[in-house]
Amino acid sequence: MQVAKKGDQVKVHYTGKLTDGTIFDSSEGRAPLEFEVGAGMMIKGFDAAVDGMAIGAKVTAEIPAAEAYGEAREDMIIDVPRANLPEDLNPEVGQQLAMSQPNGQQVPVKVKEVRDDVVVIDANHDLAGKDLIFDIELVEIG
Repeated sequence: MQVAKKGDQVKVHYTGKLTDGTIFDSSEGRAPLEFEVGAGMMIKGFDAAVDGMAIGAKVTAEIPAAEAYGEAREDMIIDVPRANLPEDLNPEVGQQLAMSQPNGQQVPVKVKEVRDDVVVIDANHDLAGKDLIFDIELVEIG
């Protein structure tokens, strides 16, 4: 029986849930997710769950935050002077923005707080600090 191992291209169907059962992502109704096992394309816990699975196998992987998107970090919450923002921007709490790094790469951020002179943004991933549960089915090893 063929099982997935590091270096294999695999296709999986999955449903990602928070520990309270809230679904945050799923491949249901879409093509399966394709990735290379062990290549760092997926969060560590997801990659580890697929390693060793046989085609047609289903597994539920409980992934602690440290093996998912990491813990939320205080140093990723940044005060940005309003003078540094575009004049036409009217930030609101919860709004998604993109911030440019010095190398030109865009990083998604979320507005956490709006004050008269400062906008507080959070550059942590939305799932940082959260334990995740994935129902995974291996559909193909390529």
